Amino acid sequence: MEAADETMKYRSPLVSRYASKEMAFNFSDRKKFSTWRKLWIYLAQAEKTLGLPITDAQVQEMESHADDIDFVMAAEEERKLRHDVMAHVHTFAHCCPTAAPIIHLGATSCYVGDNTDLIMLRDGFDILLPKLARVIDRLMNFAEKYADLPTLGYTHYQPAQLTTVGKRACLWLQDLAMDMRNLQRARDDLRFRGVKGTTGTQASFLQLFQGDHDKVEELDRMVTEMAGFKKAYLVTGQTYSRKVDVDCLSSLASLGATVHKICTDIRLLANLKEIEEPFEKDQIGSSAMAYKRNPMRAERCCSLARHLVALLANPLQTASVQWLERTLDDSANRRISLPESFLTADIILTTLQNITEGLVVYPKVIERHIRHELPFMATENIIMAMVKAGGNRQDCHEKIRVLSQEAAAVVKQEGGDNDLLARVQQDPYFAPILCQLDALLEPKTFIGRAPQQVQHLFSPAVFCPHCFSAIKSVGRARRRQVVMCIFLFFR
Repeated sequence: MEAADETMKYRSPLVSRYASKEMAFNFSDRKKFSTWRKLWIYLAQAEKTLGLPITDAQVQEMESHADDIDFVMAAEEERKLRHDVMAHVHTFAHCCPTAAPIIHLGATSCYVGDNTDLIMLRDGFDILLPKLARVIDRLMNFAEKYADLPTLGYTHYQPAQLTTVGKRACLWLQDLAMDMRNLQRARDDLRFRGVKGTTGTQASFLQLFQGDHDKVEELDRMVTEMAGFKKAYLVTGQTYSRKVDVDCLSSLASLGATVHKICTDIRLLANLKEIEEPFEKDQIGSSAMAYKRNPMRAERCCSLARHLVALLANPLQTASVQWLERTLDDSANRRISLPESFLTADIILTTLQNITEGLVVYPKVIERHIRHELPFMATENIIMAMVKAGGNRQDCHEKIRVLSQEAAAVVKQEGGDNDLLARVQQDPYFAPILCQLDALLEPKTFIGRAPQQVQHLFSPAVFCPHCFSAIKSVGRARRRQVVMCIFLFFR
């Protein structure tokens, strides 16, 4: 019966279908309310150390009940009190009767609410950063493997000069490296709200310590350190500035834009049959068309990336409408926008890792597409060769122009193959360079410095020597070094 009842409720697919257990737990009620209790313990410990009449027994009692939360009782208390923090104060006090008088002493609701949010944001970044580093690592391997493989480059989705498969992947890598920098910066810029009181003036704590400003400052420092932060925000209202949420979600939305671009490129290349995402042995591409191999992982990334980008509107609007020291119209919005941004980024990175680990390249298809377009691209090389052989540049240009238009008509109007090369070979004018045609049409002569750019991207000139060797090693250490030294990407 209970299982059947669950099917009658809406469940966010971000949790039920997509996101990792670790990210789902990071924004869970269990993590949230157990963190509240830890914060009350930190506060009591610090207040005791600084001389308030709090006993070891009271602190020990709180510590012994830090995790045994009676969620049923808390829900009943909240229905009665219409206040979530006080509901959990009462629930905690119920199992800590000795400590009850000093739980939440001097604090406001945002002491536990906002500080917990900051802990969740920090821990959320710590989950995402290694995942992003893994994606970068996989793409680095892919780019190096295909650094020399020529492929058609496109501008306006029209064939342009050649590039290489590896060089194109480096375009994706550079954007991801920017995202790594942004996420790391947002994580490192996070501070603790700390112990600031009802409107941020610390008045209640100044009263508790009988006007001793030094003890109030030390209380703030001690609790901040206990929570694992190096610094607290110097000033707050009742809440920390909602601009902090903007900074955090901006970095995630920017990541969403990057992933959408990468996965759109993969979808376009899948249509050309040049590159495909991994496709499992028993996977079904379409319920109707059995032959199809739809890029469903890339499509999922694009779908969720749009949601991630759209979520940025929430913290922007919330920050702009916070009145004076605070209003409560931020609360319901942030309960949705903060977790959903991290949950969405989490599944996007997990899926993108799966894609980048199994990208399939079809060199023969790529070669066929090159052969179809390269004769047009080689016309300048043919002209230059003819000039070197003693021909007149303008006469040669006119010959090539006419033959190119004739070949284009065959392609566009008749649906035939590009026969420009055959027309050149049949025209006596080009007899002096016929022996050079194969060399003039060698694809690798059209890719410029693409292979060298790929190699330069992964050289010690870009990464510091220590991290360059770490990147070439294996395991979690490599991923962390990528995280720590990605800034060098932009020197």
